[in-house]
Amino acid sequence: MHGEEQPGGAAGASSRGDSMATRARLRREQLGRTLEEVAERAGMSVVYLRHLEAMGGDFDPAALVRLAATLEMPYEDLVTGRRDAPPGRSPAAPHPVLMQLTERECWDRLGTHGIGRLGLSADAGPVVLPVNFLVDARTIVYRTDPGDAAAAPAGSRLAFETDHIDEQLKNGWSVLVTGSADHVTDPDAVRSLSERPGADPWAGGVRSLWIRIVPARVSGRTIRVG
Repeated sequence: MHGEEQPGGAAGASSRGDSMATRARLRREQLGRTLEEVAERAGMSVVYLRHLEAMGGDFDPAALVRLAATLEMPYEDLVTGRRDAPPGRSPAAPHPVLMQLTERECWDRLGTHGIGRLGLSADAGPVVLPVNFLVDARTIVYRTDPGDAAAAPAGSRLAFETDHIDEQLKNGWSVLVTGSADHVTDPDAVRSLSERPGADPWAGGVRSLWIRIVPARVSGRTIRVG
């Protein structure tokens, strides 16, 4: 109707991946604007914008600056893509194979520490929060502020997930741990955990409450190229 059936449509975007043309088209659609509206606001012809969304390529930098402003996005994000974009933006492998991980393989992938996501219930409903974690004797341990949303009551049910994605090799894995919360109060245990690599929270702050997730179930999956 307004160029959506041109090569810049869904099929064309899929074959190009995350290109400038795709970013421009998807952002326009996200804002709910037609080709005509965006072209007028950016001071360019509809034909010019349609060609940009369909083919990409080299365009007048000044026109791209106006287009980025019209699309309410930074110029660099339009031209080169977001540097802080979440993983998994490249296309999947032609023949991916999804496999289950054994519990031992799950712990091997968790390693000693890192950043994962904590799932728990709150007054407003389920929440998912990023946390720095340590692996301690096949339990997951994290620290938080006693007044923070991650301060799960002792005995409450929790879920913890972390993963890794390799964009180049198009493979990855995820591990899910479900269990119950146990507050770590022994001074020697707290001191030992505090001295370990990865114990300092990226979010900063005192975060004096240590919580141990005692696993009831550990599961994981991995994606490989078939």
